Amino acid sequence: MLDTRARVRGLVEKVAEKAVPEDPEESLFESGVLDSFKLPDLVSALEQEFSIHVSDADLRPRNFESLARIEEYLAARS
Repeated sequence: MLDTRARVRGLVEKVAEKAVPEDPEESLFESGVLDSFKLPDLVSALEQEFSIHVSDADLRPRNFESLARIEEYLAARS
């Protein structure tokens, strides 16, 4: 099975329809991969892929700023 980073990378690329930066710390928003319109789609995909629920309080771009932040968020919920 794919590791978490590979799964997250695949979801982000699928939702954004763009390549994700190699650096897991690079901002997905500043690099133009994600924007506020794609964020809800990404969150839905993450919820399905990882069987989690993202609360409204957690639906902040900062939680999904980079691959590393997304991984941290997921690890805190598993």
